[in-house]
Amino acid sequence: MKRPSIISLGEVLWDLLPDGEQFGGAPANFACHAAIQGADVTMASVVGRDSRGVSAVEILRQYNIDDSLIQITHKAPTGTVGVDLDNNGKPTFVIHEGSAWDHLQWSNELAERIAGADAIYFGTLGQRSERSRETIRQGVELSASAGTLRVLDINLRAPFYDVGTIRESIRLASILKLSDDELIEVCAACGVSTEHGTESALRRLLAFGDLDAVVMTRGADGALLVTSDESIAQDGIPASVIDTVGAGDSFTAAFLIGELGEGSHQQNLRIACEVAAATCSHSGAVP
Repeated sequence: MKRPSIISLGEVLWDLLPDGEQFGGAPANFACHAAIQGADVTMASVVGRDSRGVSAVEILRQYNIDDSLIQITHKAPTGTVGVDLDNNGKPTFVIHEGSAWDHLQWSNELAERIAGADAIYFGTLGQRSERSRETIRQGVELSASAGTLRVLDINLRAPFYDVGTIRESIRLASILKLSDDELIEVCAACGVSTEHGTESALRRLLAFGDLDAVVMTRGADGALLVTSDESIAQDGIPASVIDTVGAGDSFTAAFLIGELGEGSHQQNLRIACEVAAATCSHSGAVP
């Protein structure tokens, strides 16, 4: 079977964890996990002309990720994020401003690669600057015109998002992935009521964005998927949690690989939960 071709758009950065620095950024984590699971992945981002930028590109290459769309800038350093973990391994983030990934530029090469991809992945945090937001949206619009699968991974990190970013990103996507922690805020941004329960809210989001699917992770309780004709609940997979950094990114990668293959929604959802549980069992977002 042909290996799926995926473009990941957005931030590459370093998580400054209590026990040291870890390579990170949701799109970069997603790219690594998608590559581990057999996809041909290209990362489109920006790093600084510094040691962290060099190390980030080296790590991407170790996972056999195509780094030809990684841009290098002297205008800003490679991004960093302060991370604190609670007693359950759940992180809180302090995202530093003025990072290289805020400077993603459009190029003919990026357009050509997007046009030939099977799927494109993007998030909300990578759109915090006007420059990167314009580039990401141009790429997603191009993929939409080609009928390419477009996965939006909501990543609400205050203060780097607004109602407009949430709404317009959902309308550009074909699959929406979010967490239960984000549901109320995403629904509020889209004018969607949550008073009739979670499944009803997800169905309203499905209609709002004219989406193929909405999938919501629920931490240790698993995940819930809705499409126009079915709803599937997947229980959580037991795990010995060290930290949950990157669990959602690995989930999205596994689910997308399944959707691009021949697996059923039920099978894809279970495998995604299994991969997320495995990610929680090691420190950092990627093994």
